[in-house]
Amino acid sequence: MNWFNTYSSNTLAGSGNQSFFLTGDDAVHKGRVYYKIFAGGRYQYSLLFSNILDSTYADGEKSCCNMICDEWQLIKATVGVCKECDAHTAITPEEIQVLTFQGKESKDVMPGEFFVSDSIEISAEKNEYLCVEITFRGTMLPSHEQSILPAFVWDGEHWKPSCNLPFPGMIGCDRSVRGKIGFMGDSITQGIGTPNNAYSHWCALVAESMGDQYAYWNLGLGFGRAQDAASDGAWLFKAKHMDWVVLGYGTNDIGKQRDEEAIKKDLLSIVLKLKGAGTRVLLQTIPPFSWKDENLKKWININHYIRNTLSAYVDAVFDIEPLLTDDPQEQGKAKYGGHPNKAGCRIWAEALIPVLRNCLKENS
Repeated sequence: MNWFNTYSSNTLAGSGNQSFFLTGDDAVHKGRVYYKIFAGGRYQYSLLFSNILDSTYADGEKSCCNMICDEWQLIKATVGVCKECDAHTAITPEEIQVLTFQGKESKDVMPGEFFVSDSIEISAEKNEYLCVEITFRGTMLPSHEQSILPAFVWDGEHWKPSCNLPFPGMIGCDRSVRGKIGFMGDSITQGIGTPNNAYSHWCALVAESMGDQYAYWNLGLGFGRAQDAASDGAWLFKAKHMDWVVLGYGTNDIGKQRDEEAIKKDLLSIVLKLKGAGTRVLLQTIPPFSWKDENLKKWININHYIRNTLSAYVDAVFDIEPLLTDDPQEQGKAKYGGHPNKAGCRIWAEALIPVLRNCLKENS
């Protein structure tokens, strides 16, 4: 997809297609989502959308990776820059601009389609918000149910918090960068465990410290599994366009009682597919999740496999396990929560930053 040659992410929170929602009617709906701008300046922007699910949600009964959503109509999309954003109050953005798609304001979105908006110039300062408002019609549309981004829908009288709208998957920006870094994994990568709209998850902290000479794309999704990424669908398609991917999977695979050898096989498959696409991989061990019994054994064995076998296939391994474990005598217990809180994320980021810096330095 040539679009990736020009555009890279300019936000630090993820907004992939985690599941879908049903409208139950053919009425017109409207929603807003707010993205905090990472690197300030005046640039050309283009928004990336997808009509296919990236990951498996919950136990998979409702939705699973690579599920294709129905045709829907994007009636109108606008963008505007805001100074502030409150998680309970949608603020009207200033300087609203209408997005077009191949020169048209509306678009009929086909099942399984990737599409982008036409280029538009936007001036925004760092930490301002880009408000994306979408008016749409359809019965089954992709969504991000566990979004930590402020998202709202219009009920006819008020803006109410809701994730029932199609999210742009990337806020693409044409600024010049030294490299594109993706963070790929489950809810721990997405940032669940830290407050909504706080940007205090470990990925965001890493990016802030590394600086804006690089672009960062959060590809983390709640409930995501290695099995999903290894299927080589829409999720991995996105990651293959990164120069580097910081990879972390296994928590949900273990929690869903998947076979240990199958999990190992999927991790290897993800690595080989990324490497085959020319993407360098920094692989992380599976963080503690207060594992017990058989799950504890799997966690220990898979982390051993990552350190001692998969390490030969990747560019670097980062071992998060000892930093987040509460007691060396009680393996698997999560000191900062299974979804690390702000303190745990800061410890994670501070330890990962020099490892990532060294990787980039060695391969510059």
